[in-house]
Amino acid sequence: MTWRACSVLLSFVCIGTACSSEPASPPPAATPAASEAPPAPLPPGPKLFVTNESSGDLSVIDVASQKVIATIPLGKRPRGVQISPDGSRVYVALSGSPIAGPGVDESKLPPPDSTADGIGVVDISLGKLVKVLTSGPDPEKLALSKDGKQIFVTNEDTATTSVIDADQGTMIGTVKVGGEPEGVDVSPDGKFVYVTSEEDGAVFVIDAVSRTLLTKFAVGPRPRSTAFLPDSTRAYVPSENGSSISVVDAKKHKVIATIKLTGELIRPMGEVVSPDGTVLYVTAGRGKMLIAIDTRTNKPVWSVEVGPRPWGVAISADGKTVYTANGPSNDVSVIDVASRAVTGRVAVGDKPWGIALRP
Repeated sequence: MTWRACSVLLSFVCIGTACSSEPASPPPAATPAASEAPPAPLPPGPKLFVTNESSGDLSVIDVASQKVIATIPLGKRPRGVQISPDGSRVYVALSGSPIAGPGVDESKLPPPDSTADGIGVVDISLGKLVKVLTSGPDPEKLALSKDGKQIFVTNEDTATTSVIDADQGTMIGTVKVGGEPEGVDVSPDGKFVYVTSEEDGAVFVIDAVSRTLLTKFAVGPRPRSTAFLPDSTRAYVPSENGSSISVVDAKKHKVIATIKLTGELIRPMGEVVSPDGTVLYVTAGRGKMLIAIDTRTNKPVWSVEVGPRPWGVAISADGKTVYTANGPSNDVSVIDVASRAVTGRVAVGDKPWGIALRP
């Protein structure tokens, strides 16, 4: 996988274009010392949950104080993270595949530990990992159906998307998609699942109800994720190697415009849309930036340097604050939208990757 200064020139070009198994047990935890207390329940209030890929844990940040209030052990290589619709659980993609940075000879890496693959389930009230659900091999990201009853998981090694029954913890389907699938996102209306294929430079569209492949369409090279407008009419797909964003008619599943980003090392990675749907926030990876794009005009309107290789991104329920996970600096940046400035940085675990907010 590709690893993810203040002034940067941003410009745009808008181009119109007409199986079931039982849930696995959690990985064995180290035996606690006699003096160690069990995990304390997490206090109420908005929280950020940050997966730390190298340290294998989950940092819990209290939004009000901007401090880490808990660190929850998970397992190997946690990346994708989602909150259940009822706010009671955190789901995390865990993988036993070795980390391979840019230029690494993968033939010299240790073999994957398939026993570590799965979807970890954290009980927020207890503040601990309670079980690991069986998934396909090397799960990277996950998305929940609108009702939270199904989990869609991208399996990078097998070019598939697994579907898991969240309550039973069993796999109920597998959909073949493109090579190196990464991003997986469900449209807000609950109808479609978009899966990005890095290898194919395409998005594969799955019917969320029938769990069948409907179609696919080409986007820019190395697409990383998808973000939908709240009304499900548009989707935005960042192309890391193309330094661009594909604007998609999410009803017809067709690219209708392309937003070109120019600047030093701008590599769009993660995305989040403001609650009112008017702004798309994009992390620029090696470009160190958070970029704000007006969704009504498809124009970049401002940017701010947030830290090295920002990847995961989340936004507050009121749209006033954006958060980015910065891998190399092991921290989370807090960005005030009104002032367009970084107002804080919170130290977390080793190589933060994904980030999710529970209001």
